Amino acid sequence: AYISAKHEGDKVIIFERANVIFIFNFHPTNSYSNYRVAVGPPGKYKIKLDSDEIQYGGHGRLDHNTEFFSEPMEFNNLPNSVLVYIPCRTAIVLANEEIDYCY
Repeated sequence: AYISAKHEGDKVIIFERANVIFIFNFHPTNSYSNYRVAVGPPGKYKIKLDSDEIQYGGHGRLDHNTEFFSEPMEFNNLPNSVLVYIPCRTAIVLANEEIDYCY
């Protein structure tokens, strides 16, 4: 796994494993809009799992139809990045739609 962000003040941890991005916002009150997240491969990322879904007891603040397109902007030592909305006390998993994950 590659840890691309550990921000004590924001209480956010972001890491990438097998081209899947894991985003954790542990802050009890702060949600972040347009939070820059470093990604390796370019492409279109979609939400595959989020702990804020109603079925998990969350508030349903994320739209799973949202597409996050990477920008060729180097960030945290990775060649690309995306802007993501991260609600407070939420874990999100993003996957690149242009990668075949069948190993």
